[in-house]
Amino acid sequence: MNISICLISFFFLFLFSFFFFFGLFFIMNNMIFMVEWEIISLNSNMMVMTMLFDWISLFFMSFVLLISSVVIMYSKSYMSSEMNLNRFIILVLLFVLSMMLLIISPNIISILLGWDGLGLISYCLVIYYQNIKSYNAGMLTALSNRIGDVFILMVIAWMMNYGSWNYIFYLDFMKMDFYMKYISVLIVIAAMTKSAQIPFSSWLPAAMAAPTPVSALVHSSTLVTAGVFLLIRFNNLLVDSVIFKILLMVSGMTMFMAGMAANFEFDLKKIIALSTLSQLGLMMSILSMGFYDLAFFHLLTHATFKALLFMCAGVVIHLMNDMQDIRFMGGINNFIPLTSLCLNISNLALCGIPFLAGFYSKDLILEISCLSNLNILVFFLYYISTGLTMSYTIRLLFYLMINDLNLISIYNLFDEDYIMLKSMFVLLFMSIISGSFLNWLIFYKPYMIYLSLNMKLMIIYVSIFGMILGMVISKMKIYSLNKSMKFYKTFMFLSMMWFMPVLSTFGVNYYPLIISQKMIKNIDFGWNELLGAQGMYMNMINYSKLNQYFQMNNIKIYLFMFILWMMIYFLMLLLLN
Repeated sequence: MNISICLISFFFLFLFSFFFFFGLFFIMNNMIFMVEWEIISLNSNMMVMTMLFDWISLFFMSFVLLISSVVIMYSKSYMSSEMNLNRFIILVLLFVLSMMLLIISPNIISILLGWDGLGLISYCLVIYYQNIKSYNAGMLTALSNRIGDVFILMVIAWMMNYGSWNYIFYLDFMKMDFYMKYISVLIVIAAMTKSAQIPFSSWLPAAMAAPTPVSALVHSSTLVTAGVFLLIRFNNLLVDSVIFKILLMVSGMTMFMAGMAANFEFDLKKIIALSTLSQLGLMMSILSMGFYDLAFFHLLTHATFKALLFMCAGVVIHLMNDMQDIRFMGGINNFIPLTSLCLNISNLALCGIPFLAGFYSKDLILEISCLSNLNILVFFLYYISTGLTMSYTIRLLFYLMINDLNLISIYNLFDEDYIMLKSMFVLLFMSIISGSFLNWLIFYKPYMIYLSLNMKLMIIYVSIFGMILGMVISKMKIYSLNKSMKFYKTFMFLSMMWFMPVLSTFGVNYYPLIISQKMIKNIDFGWNELLGAQGMYMNMINYSKLNQYFQMNNIKIYLFMFILWMMIYFLMLLLLN
């Protein structure tokens, strides 16, 4: 049964990924299809589910379906020792279904269904291994995403003013509306929570507690890209607004912060997660400059090599007996050459090495940003972040491949799984060719970018500088480290993502928890105990015991009570007279 559900899911998802050819037909003929499904009709009221098929949704769906099909095939081997493999596959399929609903929705209500589905199922997948760390990570993920859900609900409430929730029909009209700036702010903040921009970044590395196949799916093409996709859909509305200028600044800072943190990180999966955060910042920043087609182009190319990178990391972790610390790795290319090949190519595609997938989108984005009207700070954030990308990639490559083997004992590092390799080779092929053919397909005419020689070569300059920096960092020995101790606080600040995980967990809940502890101690277990339900209960017990004692047929008590009542009676008579 385990084999069948994996194979059936793989087959159907892979088959549906050929939506790509419909996308080609749509982009060539400049077509858009709207499909309306009438669910129920009551007198004049109709409940209608609307679906939008254009080249953007069809291309994105085909990429998501292709990546999820190979991830499910990969899971068949990676999760083979799992008791509840069927449950895991069904959760992944629900996750993909939620993403499909989000992609084809021109309606804010159905977008919320997909949006919320992603948030809830990601919680189930992050806490899959059921330990304290994954529960904490799951709560951080779910609650961060919940903020975005609240903002989408507020957009739904505000859109009641327009008489319909099909935002796609009246984006141009809404642009002229004065109150529209409220909706644009809400949409941008919702997208920032899902795509983990500052100050909502801390959940993305924490979500690495999920199984690696889930990380490959979540951090390449589904959950984290939902925010970018939402802004691509609302692009017409937001293009000239002030909120986009703020988003440009925030996303640039996110790129820089993630690049810095990745250079200090030692957890293999967290390094890749931080690189995802950096690339999301790149997509958001170019989107906030109005180039939605470039953001979408980078979204698709990034999805292929990032999923491959996670899958390679999964193989390495699997063969290292579930160890993720890169300081214990080294020389793995001697033991798992094919996985190392995939890892290196996906890493180089991430860096933007010429003629791999990442180069076509990343180089174009950076050159367009040079040509645009940018201030010096955003310009430096772009280029320093590109250098940092190169730096942490080369550092990772040195730690995994070139440095000596640091393992105390090698248990499993002798065999590669061919099911995993077949899945990875599909994405390897995509990582090499997808940039080039998407470049030809998406843009009708090539962008004419006219820059001076130094500006053209600026990307190569920062890449070479980043490469040297990565080599130096990976070769740091103990005498180099103790010289850098005077910058300990600065390094601590940079490596801990500007203290964001601490601020968004302990910073938010420390004082409320202290106050609640005091309230429990003083009220619940204090005065409430004496005067509330427990106090009444104890008093009632005492009175009932006394009453029971009086009910005993004891002549002494009867005589005593008789004399007592007679004395009270005579006393009252005296007082009244």
